[in-house]
Amino acid sequence: MEEGAGEAPGLGRSAASKDFRFYHMDLYDSEDRLKIFPEESTWMRREGVQAEMTHEPMRGGVKGKAPGDLGEEVDELVHPYGLEDDHELGDEFIEENTPRIEVSEYPSYMMMGSEQRDWRLTGETAQGEDLGFMGWGSAGQCQDLREAYRYSHGRASEEYECYVIPEEEDEEEVADIFCVTCKTPIRASEKDQDEHKQHEVTPLSKALESAKEEIHKNMYKLEKQIIEMENFASHLEEVFITVEENFGRQEQNFESHYNEILETLAQKYEEKIQALGEKKKEKLEALYGQLVSCGENLDTCKELMETIEEMCHEEKVDFIKDAVAMADRLGKFLKTKTDVEISAQPDFEDQTLDFSDVEELMGSINTIPAPSAPVINPQAPNSATGSSVRVCWSLYSDDTVESYQLSYRPVQDGSPGKEQTEVTMTIKETYCSVTNLLPNTQYEFWVTAQNRAGLSPTSERAVYMTAPCPPIIKSKEIRSCEEAALISWESGNLNPVDSYTVELTQAETPGASGVTESVVGIPTCECLVQLQPRQDYTIYVRALNVGGPSARSEPATVHTTGSYFPLDKHTCHPRLTVSEDGLTVVRSERRGPPREPVPSDAHFTRCAAVMGNLIPVRGRHYWEVEVDECLDYTVGVAFEDVPRQEDLGANHLSWCMRHTFASSRHKYEFLHNKTTPDIRITVPPKKIGILLDYENAKLSFFNVDISQHLYTFSCQLPQFVHPCFSLEKPGCLKIHNGISMPKHVTFY
Repeated sequence: MEEGAGEAPGLGRSAASKDFRFYHMDLYDSEDRLKIFPEESTWMRREGVQAEMTHEPMRGGVKGKAPGDLGEEVDELVHPYGLEDDHELGDEFIEENTPRIEVSEYPSYMMMGSEQRDWRLTGETAQGEDLGFMGWGSAGQCQDLREAYRYSHGRASEEYECYVIPEEEDEEEVADIFCVTCKTPIRASEKDQDEHKQHEVTPLSKALESAKEEIHKNMYKLEKQIIEMENFASHLEEVFITVEENFGRQEQNFESHYNEILETLAQKYEEKIQALGEKKKEKLEALYGQLVSCGENLDTCKELMETIEEMCHEEKVDFIKDAVAMADRLGKFLKTKTDVEISAQPDFEDQTLDFSDVEELMGSINTIPAPSAPVINPQAPNSATGSSVRVCWSLYSDDTVESYQLSYRPVQDGSPGKEQTEVTMTIKETYCSVTNLLPNTQYEFWVTAQNRAGLSPTSERAVYMTAPCPPIIKSKEIRSCEEAALISWESGNLNPVDSYTVELTQAETPGASGVTESVVGIPTCECLVQLQPRQDYTIYVRALNVGGPSARSEPATVHTTGSYFPLDKHTCHPRLTVSEDGLTVVRSERRGPPREPVPSDAHFTRCAAVMGNLIPVRGRHYWEVEVDECLDYTVGVAFEDVPRQEDLGANHLSWCMRHTFASSRHKYEFLHNKTTPDIRITVPPKKIGILLDYENAKLSFFNVDISQHLYTFSCQLPQFVHPCFSLEKPGCLKIHNGISMPKHVTFY
């Protein structure tokens, strides 16, 4: 190929021959496949195509080859590269004399080489540079061939397209604030624009929380409305069924009574028709007999007349003879009495119809029997509130009822001479919500059915119970740590309840879910609830019985930051006073005798001490005690059964730090079972930190103000211990708890 190129110096390898190389689309998938075409093969293929079009031998190293051989060589070159579909490429080019197709724009093509050029070379550029293209003619002719090929077959625009890599668009700034006026999220950069300049904006997270809260409120209202509509629909369904049953029974009653009436009327009709027929027959027979007798008399009279007329025409002697006989005959005939009275009158006699039995049947249509005794249902779960219950009953299907009378009264508690007032109300349906009742109280109910016939017998009596009163949380006695809280409450009900439920809601903070969790089936008025550290919780308690749950109690707030506990007034020495909040103990300067304590084994008698109610949870508990430098005090921990008549630290059940001040000298002792190590403290602490570590069985004391470790007990704690505080002289100790553990404490 190099020799062939040398034979045509004027048309040597020009810039066009270096730059304009097009490849099949299948080769554009990888960068490596674009480099597989050798330079010589490309030229040979192009000159082979020109040779096939012009029927001229190729130049250079391929002179003297027949066109068929050239086609075979092209096929051999094309086959390894998957270009068999282009074996008719030469036929697709137009002849040299094909007229030029004028176009305004051409698609871009992939070009290899040191630079890319546009195929749309103008004529002036071609003439100025005098470009040749491997013997194909001038640059303009080469361009014509390219244009004709590209527009003579559609594949040109599909198989030889260049890939255009779009520029990556800059990611839009995420909206981080919310325009309250426009009710749409916007970017912080848009806040100062004219469109939102005077509008109220808020952080997007706050707007999201507000929207969630609003949705939750609306969902609660919607759920409440759904429940009301479901109850109303249930009510309508019950009324519908009752009306349908009553009218069905009435229709059956009417049908049976009317059928009975029709049968009675048919029977009376037959009887009356038969009586009329007999009367008719009797009258007609009498009239017919009278009519026959009258005819016979008439015939006799006519015969006598004819005989007399014949006698009148006879001779005198014969006449006399016959006249005597005729006179006797006429005398006898005339002496016979003829009945000329009508035996039966033609008038119709009025018949009295007795419809008394029919009237009785007609009256019985409106006569409905008294209903049977209703069947009162047992109380359904969750059918009561603290002041109302829902009572239901049923009735036999054959009974027709106009109303019910529901009666109730409280169940007698067995107190003699105490009568309970009965209350009766009239109800149309087979259920009733009875209100204005006492909470957590049993009532007995009975019901009667009524219609126009009267009252039914009384149903069996059923006992219903109202829901309990809301419990009362003892907020001042709540104890907590970072992992749990001990909640106690008062029942608030005279009668016992079945169980209690504790509901806790995490406070609405950015990281909180606000979901209500429940601990159910609590048998007593105390519950240990597991919580998450460093969170705020709102606690509610409900009481439950067979009637249902009570309303929520008043809320109580729990903070799981550190350990929180109040002082136990039941263990307080008579000379000590515990503040209202349970966090300060005071010993006043009293000259008189101490107040008489309530008899109890929990009070300290010898040592003026008081214990704290620490939550019974193993782990690490930390609290601080604010003291006076000149005050004699003792602080530490002790078991529940520590002897109340001994000093703290004087037995194996307590571990304490004791301070005494005398003659301007401070003495510090760390006592357990009357022994103490020899430790000197140079800086008197004003606030003492105490760390109780169940896991490592240690009790440590710290000077909080200077972050100084004072002493650590290694103690075995098989049971829970309680904080304890003692004052030997007048003064006060103030306890700080529910606080985070300082960093210097975490190392011990």
